[in-house]
Amino acid sequence: MMNLPHLSFLRSFEAAARHLSFTSAAEELNCTQSAVSNHVRSLEEFLKRPLFVRHPRSLSLTDVGKAYLPSVRHALQEIDVATQSLVLRPHTRTVVVSCPVSLAANWLPDVIRGFSENHPDISVTVHGTIWTDVDPNVSDISITINHRDDASESLTRLWAEKLTVVCAPGYTVGDQPLTDPQQLHDAQLIHILGRSAYWEKVAANFGLEDLDQKEGPRSNSSNLALELAAKSLGCVALPKSLARPYVERGLLIEPFALNLDSPWAYYANLREANATPAVRLFQNWLLKVAAETEAQIG
Repeated sequence: MMNLPHLSFLRSFEAAARHLSFTSAAEELNCTQSAVSNHVRSLEEFLKRPLFVRHPRSLSLTDVGKAYLPSVRHALQEIDVATQSLVLRPHTRTVVVSCPVSLAANWLPDVIRGFSENHPDISVTVHGTIWTDVDPNVSDISITINHRDDASESLTRLWAEKLTVVCAPGYTVGDQPLTDPQQLHDAQLIHILGRSAYWEKVAANFGLEDLDQKEGPRSNSSNLALELAAKSLGCVALPKSLARPYVERGLLIEPFALNLDSPWAYYANLREANATPAVRLFQNWLLKVAAETEAQIG
C-alpha cells in the first residue's frame, strides 16, 4: 500500500474546508489554530498541490481542494461509522467448532440447541470434517475421532463409545427378520472404510469366525452407511452415538442386544489458555452433554 497522509492532516483539512477558517476548525478539533494550519500545510506538501487560497481574514478552496474534499469527507465518515459500530456494539460472542460430519449431523445439533436456549447471545459455527481436521486456527474447539491407543494426552475423551449393529425395521435375511447374530453370516454387511475393526469386534464378540467382510456396500461416511441401512441395503456396525438418532426416529432398529466397547472414540481439543468466555461456556456445555451421552449409551 502506498504511503498515505496522516489522518490528523485529513481531519484538519476537512474541518477547515467546511468552516473556511483555521480558527473555527481548531475550535472544533480542540487544538490550536497553528496546529490546524501546520496540518494543512503538511498535507499540501505531501500532495504537492495547494488546497486553499489564503486571504487576509478567510480561506477559499482551490480547484484541487474542491475536487479532493468529497473523497476525504467520505473516507472520514466511513472511518467514523466503522469506529462507532465497534465501540457501541456489544462484544461479539461466537464459538467455532470443527467436528466429524457424522457426529456433527447426529449428535451436535442437540448440543447446540440446548446451548443456544441457555445462551441466545452466543452464535455457534460448525465446520464438518471427514478424516482430517480443519486448520487449527479456524476453530475454537476441535472434535476428532481417534483410536484409543493413538489419542494424545492433550485431548479430552468425550465418552467411552459403544458399538451396535443396526438395520431397517423391515430388513430380512433369507425372508426372515434379522434377530440373531448368527444370521450375519448370510446378511448384507455395510462397511465403513477405515473402520473394519467394527465388524471384526462384532464377529469376535459373537464367535462368528467366518464372517465375510469382502462383500457389501462401502462408504467413507458413517452417515451414508446409516442411510444405506435405512433403505434396507444391509446392516451396519458403528458407534451407538451415531445410530441412536436413527433408532429414536424409527428409521433403524437394533435387531439384537450388543454392549461392546469401541476401539474408536470421540475426543475434544479444548482450549485452556486464551479461551474467550463464550468458548469456555460452550466447552462446559459440551462436556455436560457428553457425560449424559455416555450414560445413555452405556
